[in-house]
Amino acid sequence: MKPFVLFCKSYSTDLKRLIRLAQSVQKFNTENIPFYVSVPLTEFPLFHDHLSSFNVTLLTDEEIIKSSTAIDTEQLLRMPGSLSQQVIKSEFWRLGLSTAYLCLDSDAIFIRPFVLADFMTPDGTPYTMMDEARELLGQAMKRKSERIVSDYIKEAEQVQQHFHRIGRTYSFGPFPLVWHRAVWESLDTHYLKPKGMTFADAIALAPIESRWYGEALLAYQAVPLLPCQSLFKVYHYAWQYDQDRRAGITLEKLVPFYCGVLYQSAWERDMDWPREGGNRLSRIGRRLRRATGRI
Repeated sequence: MKPFVLFCKSYSTDLKRLIRLAQSVQKFNTENIPFYVSVPLTEFPLFHDHLSSFNVTLLTDEEIIKSSTAIDTEQLLRMPGSLSQQVIKSEFWRLGLSTAYLCLDSDAIFIRPFVLADFMTPDGTPYTMMDEARELLGQAMKRKSERIVSDYIKEAEQVQQHFHRIGRTYSFGPFPLVWHRAVWESLDTHYLKPKGMTFADAIALAPIESRWYGEALLAYQAVPLLPCQSLFKVYHYAWQYDQDRRAGITLEKLVPFYCGVLYQSAWERDMDWPREGGNRLSRIGRRLRRATGRI
């Protein structure tokens, strides 16, 4: 079993984004940390054709699902893709390929050389993304985006209550995240199995996989808690990127603080495969904004 790997769950819509991520991994992966990508079996040939020039090990989602014999495959197929992918990402540990992994999204890219020490201590203790999201929430309040604040609190309390934890509402993100198999295993052993549940059941109850991991870590302490800020600069919303760009914050200026950048695919639709997604009006609107220097 390897001490650490990179892992990304992807779909054909994100093919262009995944290629961009793979290019950045190939450029900056100075210690040759193994890189695994999981895709639906039906899309495996497509990804195999486009990733053949990269040092990527392709897996199928079905392999991961089968490694968790308790999960009802039919139940997972009935779940929306936004939820089933959370199950697949969180169950990757069951393949026994690594002790810990950096769980990446397709819309992430590395912007500088990275090494194992960016993600774990020499003794194998992972760094855990954990704060109270005050930067994001503060920006949201300035823009009068009250829904962002209320959704954050609701999501945090939704999972906290399952562990009967009273206290601060932590954010265990944003992605990409370092996850340790011992934490997932402790959640399975101490919470899910005694209740006759699988992780698919947990996601159906509260669809925030990062919070299930974080609250399980606090509850069962399977690994030491070494909190850290976000490893990547994450642009959750187009206005955040627009704001940084107008302030002259370039990728070069982010390098001392972050391993990479993540652009949310929801507003980067021109990267959809095989063509820009969204209806005709939304595509026209995006092109007009880009033409006027806005996102």
